[in-house]
Amino acid sequence: MDLEFEKPIKEIENKITELKELSIKSKVNFTSEITELEKRCQKQIEEIYSNLTSWQILQIARHPKRPVLQDYIPLIFNNFIELHGDRVYGDDRALIGGFATLDHQKLMLIGHNKGKTVEENVERNFGMAKPEGYRKALRLMKIAEKFNIPIVTFIDTQGAYPGLEAEKRGQAEAIASNLTEMAQIEVPIITLVTGEGGSGGAIGIGVGDVILMLSFSIYSVISPEGCASILWRDAKFAPDAAEALQITAPALLKLKVINEIVKEPIGSAHRNYGETALNIKKCLIKYLQILKSQPVKKLLRRRFELYAQMGNIKSKQGL
Repeated sequence: MDLEFEKPIKEIENKITELKELSIKSKVNFTSEITELEKRCQKQIEEIYSNLTSWQILQIARHPKRPVLQDYIPLIFNNFIELHGDRVYGDDRALIGGFATLDHQKLMLIGHNKGKTVEENVERNFGMAKPEGYRKALRLMKIAEKFNIPIVTFIDTQGAYPGLEAEKRGQAEAIASNLTEMAQIEVPIITLVTGEGGSGGAIGIGVGDVILMLSFSIYSVISPEGCASILWRDAKFAPDAAEALQITAPALLKLKVINEIVKEPIGSAHRNYGETALNIKKCLIKYLQILKSQPVKKLLRRRFELYAQMGNIKSKQGL
């Protein structure tokens, strides 16, 4: 799937492919022409991706080829052992977690579990967790606290599952409990938004000491489509809502909602999984080293202060 604004890039890529195939069939050397086209393609990618709107960044965050947690695990972590179930209702495949190792550091890895194919998305409910998913996540966090190992969460969801069955089983209570408990867990917590960080579904595993976002991910209290439907009574105003909501990583860094932006390769993560994973790995290692050295009381105090200052915007009059 190619996004609308990516069409100029795709046209050049198609020409490169055609020339390569023609070179093999006709045994004519088109190396110089291919090299020139590749330079043009790279320049086109850089120009397009350096001037994206909030709505276009949202499309990238939702790109079907964008790496998901299952892609990142083997590229970043070692010895991942998945743990199942919430010990109350069942096992939610939309949110997974377990022990893992990062640069010889044991940790608890928890994240939303989107799929790539239709079958995977159905199995994982498109990454929209139900109460049992959030209760499982909290159970694993408590295990991490017991064994004094850090927690890393990967956020990538449109939101918590809004169905009747989820509401019957206490969706709001499960998320609220996670917020309360995560604020007090006595081990370092690093959270990373890798794609779409939507509403309570995201924040349900998003309370941490360090909040990170990939360059072309988004983090929002509501989807632009939902916002447009409420404010304008028309979803076609979603691009306007996306700009107003300040959902992009640079905007949220400026507002001090996040601590750092993890750089994606030119052309976004879906064009280069390896480089994206390497950048994430370096950033996680850096913050794990910083957080591990902090006393528990200081860790909890700073975690509280991080969230207490969000939304504390003073006017020019100082009110």
